[in-house]
Amino acid sequence: MTASRTARERVRAELTREITDIARRQLATDGAGGLSLRAVAREMGMVSSAIYRYFPSRDDLLTALIIDGYNALGEAVEQAEAACPRSAHLARWMAAGHAVRDWAVAHPHEYALIYGSPVPGYQAPQDTVQARLRDVTVLGSIVSDAWGAGELHAPAGPEAPPEVADDAERIRALMPGVPDDVVWRAIASWSTLYGWVNFEVFGQFNNTVDNRRPAFDHALRLAAAALGLAP
Repeated sequence: MTASRTARERVRAELTREITDIARRQLATDGAGGLSLRAVAREMGMVSSAIYRYFPSRDDLLTALIIDGYNALGEAVEQAEAACPRSAHLARWMAAGHAVRDWAVAHPHEYALIYGSPVPGYQAPQDTVQARLRDVTVLGSIVSDAWGAGELHAPAGPEAPPEVADDAERIRALMPGVPDDVVWRAIASWSTLYGWVNFEVFGQFNNTVDNRRPAFDHALRLAAAALGLAP
């Protein structure tokens, strides 16, 4: 019984992986809004009713793809950042930032699914939250570690308005122990990182920025300087 169950589980895992692989190819050709369980079933040579045993709805399949995308991006960022010495905060920031860009450029349709426009009619469930936080948790740990080591030296800037104090408190969960002004510097720097990647992946730099990797590296260093991460 145990061996039989294990074999069935392996078959189910293989079919689930095949379904998500085909669905990812659909993202490239039809976009998230065009994702279709029936089309996936046709490509697999499976009757459409059978695929619903694996994913009861299109939204369930979308959720699986979103979680896979967040996890793949998060793993890339974690591995790149972990290769740097813990005390080299700027190097960790640069490694993490380049990992975000490299993964996004290599997987533009998956990046578009997780950081692009919302899919009409789809509401992401709570299941996606843990995966969604993996990359920003790495960035938050860099900020928190640099602050704790006394190595954030940002120039004086405007104080955050009191209306956003509650927002800062929620965001501080990603970078424990830092004051409000550092929280907002971090958000501004992260927005530079992901804003650049969005511009690049979605074609906003076409015919404008040709040497994108060195330009991105420079923008990432400017964001680090604004955050207070000195060389």
